[in-house]
Amino acid sequence: MTYSYTQISQYLSCPRRYRYRYLDGWQEKDTRASMLFGRAFEKALAALFRKEDPAAALFEQWSACKDMGLTYSGSDTWDRMLLQGVQLLERFVQDNRIEIPHPNSNQQAQCSRPLSSGNDFVSYIDAVGEIDGTPCLLEWKTSSARYPDTPAGIAALDPQLVCYSWMTGISEVAQVIFVRKRLVEVQYLRATISDEQRQEFATLVDDTVRQIESGLFLPHSGIRFPQNPCTTCPFIGLCLNEPGLVDASLVRKPGVDLGLFDELVY
Repeated sequence: MTYSYTQISQYLSCPRRYRYRYLDGWQEKDTRASMLFGRAFEKALAALFRKEDPAAALFEQWSACKDMGLTYSGSDTWDRMLLQGVQLLERFVQDNRIEIPHPNSNQQAQCSRPLSSGNDFVSYIDAVGEIDGTPCLLEWKTSSARYPDTPAGIAALDPQLVCYSWMTGISEVAQVIFVRKRLVEVQYLRATISDEQRQEFATLVDDTVRQIESGLFLPHSGIRFPQNPCTTCPFIGLCLNEPGLVDASLVRKPGVDLGLFDELVY
């Protein structure tokens, strides 16, 4: 069996949700504009480092989503998001803080490693390059709001960055946040992942895999104020046995889904 960060995080958030997705074959419909825009934007970034036209790549990728009946948040529209994407690319180029040598091999790089259980773990790293001349592992994010940047180094607590550092052995990491707001902004959040963090994550993965393979998928209900994760969970219709909610949010695709495509864009 091959596991991924997305699978581990899904199980830790709610084992029942894991079962719905990875064993029963339910997936959320790809109608969220923000999610699909993130995928298109990352294709544009890849084009930029290959010395291609990133704005043209963004327009091509985002145009493919225009007539998909997307669900937009707030004041977002297809045109507004395209404009913000172009402005973010321009700002990123002006900053000139990131370099990616050998972009064909150092973007969306696949890493895999064996687990003590005999299973495998696989990840796709957004990029391996340099920030301000320092070699590091890079993760791209698109967001409609700024990420917290205090205290300094807070990105070291991001479990996905810890996962990628564990997979690659690279201590220096950075999140590059492309913030879609009235005045666009690019954040550069740097951090250092320690050997202890990597070892702790390895232990967490092994322990979680054992729980998954035990076949226990008990629900983690969450409807107590102020934490209400169930209300935003796409699988809530299955838990409530409400076919209307299921039809509105989910599609069933039987078969193994490692959640790897989510890692390419999440």
